[in-house]
Amino acid sequence: MGVDNRMKIAQSEIFGPVGVIIPFTDDAEAVQIANDSPYGLSGGVWSADPVRAHGIARKLRTGMVVVNGGGGGLMPDGPFGGYKQSGIGREFGAHGLSEYLQHKTIQWAAAR
Repeated sequence: MGVDNRMKIAQSEIFGPVGVIIPFTDDAEAVQIANDSPYGLSGGVWSADPVRAHGIARKLRTGMVVVNGGGGGLMPDGPFGGYKQSGIGREFGAHGLSEYLQHKTIQWAAAR
């Protein structure tokens, strides 16, 4: 508690057992605070209302969102990677496979 979103601990991508608690007044402010970071690897939403939790999870600019502490870890069939300055590209799943492909568009005139 007592953390302000402008503090370094709230704006850094920390890999370790660290939790930052920033108070908010409503869902819109919570999403704004969560998205106000140059990083976006993962986020978490806790709520007794699954519809509300899903709505908030969709608004977070992170590559992964865990709801009510469920899951966590890697899913081999789901893409892994972050938004913004949290990595480049995706690993795993169809999105990860696409990272190894070279895509091409070929256009030609219609037959006469």
